[in-house]
Amino acid sequence: MHLPRPTSPRLEPIPKVAERAREVMESSFANAVNVIATIAHSRPISKAFGEFAQTILFKGDLSRRDVEIAVLRMGWNCQSVYEFGQHTLIARAGVMTEEEIYLVTRPIAEGNWTPSEAALLQVVDDLYSDDCVSDATWAEAASHFSEAELVHLVAAAGCYRMVSGLLNSTGVQRDEGVPDWPTASTPTLGGSAISKPACEP
Repeated sequence: MHLPRPTSPRLEPIPKVAERAREVMESSFANAVNVIATIAHSRPISKAFGEFAQTILFKGDLSRRDVEIAVLRMGWNCQSVYEFGQHTLIARAGVMTEEEIYLVTRPIAEGNWTPSEAALLQVVDDLYSDDCVSDATWAEAASHFSEAELVHLVAAAGCYRMVSGLLNSTGVQRDEGVPDWPTASTPTLGGSAISKPACEP
C-alpha cells in the first residue's frame, strides 16, 4: 500500500524558472516545466541532478529502450505519476509501444518481454522491494548484460527511485500534455473495446 500523493504542490514552482523552462521546451515533445521550476529551489541539487539524469538517460552502456523500461518500472513501483507520465512521452518517441508502456505496470509474466527485458524488470523490482538484487536475479541479469550495463541498470533504477520520491514528496503536478497512468483496451463480448485502467501494485 502507498500513502496518498499530494494533489497540489507542497513547493510552488519558481515562476521565473518556469517561464524560462517553458520557452526552452516550447518545441519539445516533453513538458517538464514544473519539475525544473520546483527543483530550482536548490540550485546545487538542480545542477547535479540535471547532469546525473542526462548521464543515466543518454550516456551509459544500456540501450535507450532498456533505460526507459527500467525508469518506467521504477516510477510505477513508486506510484509517481509525474515521473511515469514524463517518461511515457520519452518512451513514445521511438523506443516503446503503447502496449509495452502499459505492460510495464503489470506482472512481468503478463508481458511479451525478451529474457533480458524480463531480467531487467526483476532487477528493478528487487531494488524497489529490498534495496538489493537477489542472487538469483543477479545471476539471470548477468547472463544478459555486461558488467558496465549492470552498473548502469542499478544506477538508473536507483536514480529514478530518488526522483520518484522527490516528485511525490514535493507534490510536483503534471504539466499540460503529460499523460496519466496508461490504460489497456480490452475487447468486450460484443466486439467493442472498453478502457481498462492500470491497477495499483
